[in-house]
Amino acid sequence: MEEMKKKESKRDLLKKRLSEKYPDKNFDEDEDFMGAISDDYDNYDKELERYKNDEQTFSDMFAADPRSAQFLADWKNGSDPMIAFVRRFGTELKDAIDDPERQEELAKANADYLERISKSKQLEDEYAANIEVTNQTIEEWQAEKGINDDEVNGVIDFLLGVIHDGIVGKFSRETLEMAFKAINHDSDVASAEHVAEVRGRNAKINENKMKRQQGDGMPVLGGANTKASGGNKKENSIFGMARDAM
Repeated sequence: MEEMKKKESKRDLLKKRLSEKYPDKNFDEDEDFMGAISDDYDNYDKELERYKNDEQTFSDMFAADPRSAQFLADWKNGSDPMIAFVRRFGTELKDAIDDPERQEELAKANADYLERISKSKQLEDEYAANIEVTNQTIEEWQAEKGINDDEVNGVIDFLLGVIHDGIVGKFSRETLEMAFKAINHDSDVASAEHVAEVRGRNAKINENKMKRQQGDGMPVLGGANTKASGGNKKENSIFGMARDAM
């Protein structure tokens, strides 16, 4: 086993790493392999730039008031945030609350806080109500399809994956193709049914035409003379047919 690991090239190790990270992709082609590496570098550079910006923001904040860094360190180490705040900022919070000139700002900040909490509670209540209906829908759908729990869980996992991809702004070609097929499914079925119906009518017409050409004992209106009677040809018209029938 150790000898096999030693024989693996850097390229093989990198390909293995990419395959684990992107299990839905094939890196046998050099173009796909190099493309994945390039994409990873681009994503790494973007994340690194974001981290640097965040770090600079905190660095500027801590430089402007070192107490903020001390306060966060206390909080991180398990101190009560309110006690830690007073320890580092004294009674500034209480002074701000008691300051008449800042009452309007504090009232607005408190209103924003309450609105955020209210929306959070509203979403929780909405989720709790919807999930009950969803669970009932899943049970009914599972019974109609006759599928097992593992298959249902696979569908749910797929949907949650799509939701997650949407939140982070990432959609694979497989997801796009599946969505496209789902959206166009009804129109494709209707089109196929229409084509089948037209073919069926055409087949019936052709079948009737073949029967007439082969002869079924019925006279053909406007056609060639059929047979003579008493040495005379029948009149090739509807009036002649009428006389013959008398």
